[in-house]
Amino acid sequence: MALRAYIRKNPGSTIERAFRFAEKAHAGQKRKSGEPYFNHSAATGETLLNWKLDEASVAAGILHDVVEDTTVTLEEVKKEFGEEIAFLVDGVTKLGRIKYRGVEAKVENMRKMLLALSEDLRVVFIKLADRLHNMRTLGALPPPKQKRVALETNDIYAPIAYRLGMQNLAGELHDLAFPYLHPREYRWLTANVKERYVERQKYLEKIKPLLEKTLRERGAAAKSIDFRAKRMSSLYHKLLRHDLDLNRIYDLVALRIIVETEADCYNVLGAIHQLWPPLPGRIKDYIALPKPNGYRSLHTTVIGPDQKAVEIQIRTADMHEENENGIAAHWLYEQKKRGDEGSRAAHELTEEVKWVQQLRRWLASIPTAGRTQAQSEDFLQSMKIDFFRDRIFAITPKGDVIDLPVGATPVDFAYHIHSEIGNTCVGAKVNDHLVPLDRELHSGDLVQILTQKGKRPSEDWLKFVQTSLAKEHIRAAVRGKSHTLVDRKPRKTELRIVVEDRVGLLKDISGTIARSHVNILSFTAYNPKGGRYPVDKIECAITDREKIEKLVLKLKRIKGVKEVSYQLV
Repeated sequence: MALRAYIRKNPGSTIERAFRFAEKAHAGQKRKSGEPYFNHSAATGETLLNWKLDEASVAAGILHDVVEDTTVTLEEVKKEFGEEIAFLVDGVTKLGRIKYRGVEAKVENMRKMLLALSEDLRVVFIKLADRLHNMRTLGALPPPKQKRVALETNDIYAPIAYRLGMQNLAGELHDLAFPYLHPREYRWLTANVKERYVERQKYLEKIKPLLEKTLRERGAAAKSIDFRAKRMSSLYHKLLRHDLDLNRIYDLVALRIIVETEADCYNVLGAIHQLWPPLPGRIKDYIALPKPNGYRSLHTTVIGPDQKAVEIQIRTADMHEENENGIAAHWLYEQKKRGDEGSRAAHELTEEVKWVQQLRRWLASIPTAGRTQAQSEDFLQSMKIDFFRDRIFAITPKGDVIDLPVGATPVDFAYHIHSEIGNTCVGAKVNDHLVPLDRELHSGDLVQILTQKGKRPSEDWLKFVQTSLAKEHIRAAVRGKSHTLVDRKPRKTELRIVVEDRVGLLKDISGTIARSHVNILSFTAYNPKGGRYPVDKIECAITDREKIEKLVLKLKRIKGVKEVSYQLV
């Protein structure tokens, strides 16, 4: 619903009062594009209204910039609209101060963001709505700021939206950032893909009547069948895995079938497989085993007419709503179910998003006071590694899903169940077969941890574990042991990289190291006395000189890297 239409229907509402208050506060202000500043405030509120959030969230979204960008104080907001809305506005104001560049000075602001996120997710909904409109109007900003905002959106906000189950928003944010982060690749895609999209859609429109007829005849009628074009940024990353061959992308445009009930989903799936044969290994049941962010759907790829592969997604209308808007949609569902008029308790909502609580516990274990630059950098890198990269979903013998980063091992899995299980781990079974503890897990693996009373962690585990949680527990346990023997063999490599600081350089360096299948043990940044350029010191779990030399050559090719040296320690 349009915000102004809502206000006309609800005169005197909190949202209407917030609208008038913000309109007056921002009077005369202009954005870089030349449009009235208040247009941004109204657009943020309208997005929240369309997400069907509570009245306090929409009002706070309209008011979110008044404290930061006008003479209005937080006390005035509190006096006019109450504690709850003032709290939300204050939370968004704090988030607005974050300018992510991957540097130490911004890490503490990131910590504040995460604490606000743990305390009340509505702050994050408002910030995401704010960021969405900013990205839609990013073209008005100067190029350096475009790049920084796009990088922040791509690396921080889009992944947060995805983890909250807001698939549609995450995809749009990635797409909006893509032309600024990869302009050459974006131009290539737009030049080469448009005709393929049109051709693919015509093919699906041609087979749609046959599909509808078959479903009706077999008693598995659909409420609707439409098409979903693959997003540009997602297509680009998939093409990289397929040598830029568009013919290997089956879901360039997918068929999406909406049905009444969960049982109908499986009836439709069966009918489709009777009509067209499925491709082996391409059937995914996210209804029986939803993704940790709540995504539910059936996916299948079949060989359709003319021997063309077709991806089909099947879900109910409720599933579709939740898949598009995630926790925001679930918020509305809970309110309707309970008949609540007001907002749902924030702590109840947060409980459903376990990764948020995991972040908060991890943060609480690290003292803020006296934190070194290296520790702060390590925090940001650990957060990115643990929470903002591709995930795998392993399963406990009881059927619980454990959400881990790609590359995680049984030891990471054990520590995510319980610290004591990790500490006493002596072996693991994956899919009923004994495996080494450094074996990389994959989505769908059934993992059983074998333990032994009195067993303690091995320091060697630090060479292969991926998650900060596991590393912290292992280090803590190892520090408690007495070491009487000194291993004089090299245990790691220390890289010294002289750099010319730029946005995204740290990410490029860590990405290059990760792609070389080398684990980073620690990271320190410092500026030598009288030195012109800062130096990054990175310790890596590698002692193979040939592999090190290859890595050094790759690092030297990165823009902004002036010099690279190494030593075995």
